[in-house]
Amino acid sequence: MQKTQMKRKTNIGQRMKKVVVKELGARLVLKAVPLPNPCSNSLTSTKSLPQHQAPYDTYQCNLSEESVRMAREQLREDDNMRTQALAQFREWITKHPYIKKCRTDAVFLLRFLRTKKFSVPAACEMLEKYLTIRQLYPAWFQKLDIEDPAINEIVSAGYLVPLLQRDSLGRQVVLSCAGKFDPHRFTSAHMARVHSLICEALMDDEESQVAGYNHINDESGLAMAHVSLWSLTDIRNMMRCIQNSTPMRHKETHFINLPHYGQKLIEFMMSILNDKLRKRIVLHSSLDDLKRQVDPAILPKEYGGVVPLSEMIEKLKIRLRQKRQEILALDDLYIEITKTAANFGGNEDADMDTGVVGSFRKLEVD
Repeated sequence: MQKTQMKRKTNIGQRMKKVVVKELGARLVLKAVPLPNPCSNSLTSTKSLPQHQAPYDTYQCNLSEESVRMAREQLREDDNMRTQALAQFREWITKHPYIKKCRTDAVFLLRFLRTKKFSVPAACEMLEKYLTIRQLYPAWFQKLDIEDPAINEIVSAGYLVPLLQRDSLGRQVVLSCAGKFDPHRFTSAHMARVHSLICEALMDDEESQVAGYNHINDESGLAMAHVSLWSLTDIRNMMRCIQNSTPMRHKETHFINLPHYGQKLIEFMMSILNDKLRKRIVLHSSLDDLKRQVDPAILPKEYGGVVPLSEMIEKLKIRLRQKRQEILALDDLYIEITKTAANFGGNEDADMDTGVVGSFRKLEVD
């Protein structure tokens, strides 16, 4: 009888998680809350869902065999880890006092879990920051609409284009062409929204969530008019957003045709990045130098590849129109902003924390 009770306690214990909060050196243990049974087919939260919210989706892995292997070796991902992490992540969102509306589908949450190698606390923190920057900087991250005339024109010009083929390591390659952005007709906000739009269109792709992204920046045509669009404060804030709040695995960033006045700008940007991202930036002396690291065959025909850039642009526009409503719906996501978070927008030395990141600075799931 005693053994049966002990076994029962153990089973219950395995399904209970404690939220531990560390602040100012103090340790506060909150009441244990039950999480969904990871063995269950349904991942519906134990807390009643709002009537307008559908039950959680059941995840089905569609990764290629190579991506499954990569996810296991690089991200610690397997079926059990993924199921447990999604359940914990959803429970945390449900109980978050400031998150009022958020996507909880598996593919969306896996953006953050895979970026943070299935550290649930780190993924939670990144999600908070992602939601926060969307509200702190609406001119950069909201109203991402391919039907907006200015956005459509910039995309059609080929300023930012995902290539159709992946690189040798399975990464999505994204080409930026500075000379195709007209700084006399468009603003830095237009530039930021094009980047945000295309990133949102790409981030639910699971192969890219695992393998990551390879960025190629062709700076031919970069003029002082481009540089003057951005204040140093805006550059600093944007780099922080990219580094801390965007759930993408940035694996390589290449620059070609960089003019001499662009060197100082790149140096400033690199000074803001952490060591890991800084070491992944490569400045090339020529296109031929780039081709030693990137297979020329995957590049647009104008760069020595096979497929014309115009064809890549048209395929991108089709994709953006297909995902238009889904991307616009992101504007409904909502988190209450506190003073600490708002300070990030106007204080260069402030940390970008929401209320819970600030007061619940270390959230651990035991």
